[in-house]
Amino acid sequence: MSAVSLQLTVAYMIEAMTVSEKPRFLLLGSLELAHDALASVAQIGGMIQPTATNRAEFLAECQSEAFSGIEAIYRTYGSARITGLFDEELVAALPKSCRFVCHKGAGYDQIDVAACRAHNVRVSNVPTAVDDATADITLFLILGALRNLNAGMSALRRGTFRGASGPRGDLASLPALGHDPQGKVLGILGMGGIGRNVAAKARAFGMTVRYHNRSRLGPAEEDGAEYVDFATLLAGSDVLSLNLPLNPETRHIISAKEFGMMKRGIVVVNTARGAVMDEAALVEALDAGIVSSAGLDVFENEPEVHPGLLANERVMLVPHMGTWTEETEAKMEEWALDNVRLALEQGRLKSIVPEQKDMQ
Repeated sequence: MSAVSLQLTVAYMIEAMTVSEKPRFLLLGSLELAHDALASVAQIGGMIQPTATNRAEFLAECQSEAFSGIEAIYRTYGSARITGLFDEELVAALPKSCRFVCHKGAGYDQIDVAACRAHNVRVSNVPTAVDDATADITLFLILGALRNLNAGMSALRRGTFRGASGPRGDLASLPALGHDPQGKVLGILGMGGIGRNVAAKARAFGMTVRYHNRSRLGPAEEDGAEYVDFATLLAGSDVLSLNLPLNPETRHIISAKEFGMMKRGIVVVNTARGAVMDEAALVEALDAGIVSSAGLDVFENEPEVHPGLLANERVMLVPHMGTWTEETEAKMEEWALDNVRLALEQGRLKSIVPEQKDMQ
């Protein structure tokens, strides 16, 4: 072997050893915008991606040597289409070296946090990056549902202007008159970052804000909102906005019983998670006139939507686009990658989920 060849061989071996010694992380799902941030993190840790196309293949890949040495996982909501839920079975299959799951989203109901704790895996989310965009879509749905805009828009697409027929229109065939937001009571169930953002924006439209939370906020965070108990929130709200996380305690927190406690003619808006509300019960409440209209960005069995909601023109439907902006998607990706960076460099997380604060 020539001296030049020997030098090249040694250089390659050193480089290979350096790469192998890097802390590794697994990328689950696509990353669309934060390419510079990803490249920066990849310099710290070797990035690998699965080849699996379904859960069975992914579990098999976990149990092979493919993910050997990974310390952190970056995952997206959409990655569940391949891996399935991050449940006990999946967490137990991960390499023992994996200590961090960095989720790109505010809601992390796809992840069994208790199972992660049992296997000493810490979980992070992006708790504030989504606040503005989600609050914006909430206000869009509140205003649209109050004004009964969907009925008019649907009629327009059918070829009739506001549903009217004849040269000047038959008033009886027009959509029902909507309502102005000014002076209406907005009840917010879940006064976290998104809920507080919704409250601030709703005040600009002249709405009075009440809220219910697991615990009352301090005066600065309340910012004039009135804290009430759950029953009072349901009975006294003209509009109810659901802004709480999905977990075993909040699943179907709004169902037939709760609809029976509401003011007749209430408007219900959900931009949280579909399963915090019983969709079948909502359809019944709409048919009974208890709920006058609704605005939904999330659904109980996505991508399926209850046929009773699809058929009701008094319901505004958006296909889970609450954070669907370039600015917010970039912020979410960058935030989740910051968690990966800290996990690899310092063994900690920027935003560990509340259930694991004691593990930080």
